[in-house]
Amino acid sequence: MNLSDQKTIDADRDSVFAALLDPEVLKVCVPGCQEMSGSAEQGFEATVVQKVGPVKATFKGAVFLSNMAAPESLTISGEGKGGAGFAKGGAQVRLEAQGDKTILHYEVDAKVGGKLAQLGSRIIDGFAKKMADQFFSNFQQALGGAEPVEAATEAPVKKGWFGRQKKV
Repeated sequence: MNLSDQKTIDADRDSVFAALLDPEVLKVCVPGCQEMSGSAEQGFEATVVQKVGPVKATFKGAVFLSNMAAPESLTISGEGKGGAGFAKGGAQVRLEAQGDKTILHYEVDAKVGGKLAQLGSRIIDGFAKKMADQFFSNFQQALGGAEPVEAATEAPVKKGWFGRQKKV
């Protein structure tokens, strides 16, 4: 599964790069992260609990940062194993200064195996896309970025009896 996107972050490029190296920031941003320890130089150990389709899995794994060109780019790579199989992947991150904001560009590649792979590529690809989007959205919010104004001013949406959406 390959995915690329970008997020605008309300922080300067140096601050964004430093946050990508901070285990406390990463712990908050990784969906389902229970524990995160280590350092950017040595790598991070993490425990993540996620539900993929009908399978709930606990992954213990490692995250490594490489190709660091402060404050312009880095590569995040990791792999985890659990009772439901394994997951591994990486993200190429490029930071572009835009005034007092930073545009974070990312390209993600992910693979799974074991019981998780038996769920089918549609479920796995959807899950991997959701995880990547959620991580970078959480990262954007952790550094003070907000959702676009249009989304913030829109009325909340509820699903009706027949699955139709209605504004509240």
